[in-house]
Amino acid sequence: MPDVLGLDTSNYTTSAALLHDGLIQQSKRLLPVKKGEKGLRQSDAVFHHVQQLPEVLEALSFSDSTIAAVGVSNRPRSMDGSYMPCFLVGVAAAKTAALSLKVPLHFFSHQQGHIAAALYSAGKIGLLSERFLAFHVSGGTTEAILCQPDKENIFSTQIVAESLDLKAGQAVDRVGVMLGLPFPAGPELEKLALKAQKSYSVRASMKGCNCSLSGVENQCRSMLEKGTPKEEIAAFCLQSIYAALDAMAEALLHQYGELPIVFAGGVMSNSILREKLSQKFGAWFAEPVFSADNAAGIAVLAALKEGIYP
Repeated sequence: MPDVLGLDTSNYTTSAALLHDGLIQQSKRLLPVKKGEKGLRQSDAVFHHVQQLPEVLEALSFSDSTIAAVGVSNRPRSMDGSYMPCFLVGVAAAKTAALSLKVPLHFFSHQQGHIAAALYSAGKIGLLSERFLAFHVSGGTTEAILCQPDKENIFSTQIVAESLDLKAGQAVDRVGVMLGLPFPAGPELEKLALKAQKSYSVRASMKGCNCSLSGVENQCRSMLEKGTPKEEIAAFCLQSIYAALDAMAEALLHQYGELPIVFAGGVMSNSILREKLSQKFGAWFAEPVFSADNAAGIAVLAALKEGIYP
C-alpha cells in the first residue's frame, strides 16, 4: 500500500506523520516557550517551525516509503476568514514535497485533523460516514462541532457551541503558570490534581449551549491567595472544565438527538476529564499521543481523499 505524508505546523507543535499500511508513524516537537510566559507570538511560532520542521521530518523513516499523496493543515478551522501565519510553514513544505514527488496535495483544517486523529486512534473512522458531535478542546479552542459526511472534503464541520471567553487550554495553562508549573501546563496540572484530597462540585456558567470559563482563573487565584493547597486548586480547575463540557454535551444532545460524541484536542489527553466524560456519555477519545496537536489526522484524511485508506 502506498504511503501518505501529513504535515501540521500549529501554534504550539511542529508535526509530521507518515501513514504506512494503515499505521501511523509520528514525529513532533513542541515550540519553545520561555519559562513564565503563557504563549507565543505568531512571528516567533513561524520562526521556530522553520527551524524545527526539517529535523522533525528527518526523524521519520522513509527508507521503504512510496509517497502517493501529501496532506497539510492550512488554517485553524474550515470556515471563511480562518487564518494563522504559522500554518504557512507547513503549506510551503507540503507544496515543495508534492511538486518534487509529483503527487497530489490535499488541504485540510487543523480542526479536521484533530477530529480525524481522534477517530483513527479510537478505531472509529467509520463515523465519518454519519452525523456525530466532536469536541475540540485545546489552548486556542473550546468548541463543539456538528460533523457530517461531505464528498468534497471528507466531512463538513459546523460549530454549534463554544466557550464565549477563556478557552479550556488557556485556563489550564494560566492556572498552571500561576501555580509555578511549566508551560504548557496540562501534564503537570493533572499530576497535581490527582493528589488532591478534596473533591469539588462545580456549576457551569452557561448561555444556551455555550459556556463561560473566564471565572475559573479568578477563582483559582483567589484560592491561592487564601492558602488553598496547589493540588486542590488544580483539581478545582479541572472540575470546572469538566462541568462546562458536561453541560455543553447535555444541551447539544437535547437539541440534536442521541448522536455519537468524540473528544479531541490536547486538553482531552487529561485522564480525569476522559474518565468522567467516558462514563457519562460513552464518548470516544484519542489516545494521548493522538490528542495533542499532530499531523496524524491530516495524513489519514489525505489517504481517505485518495481512496487508499482504510
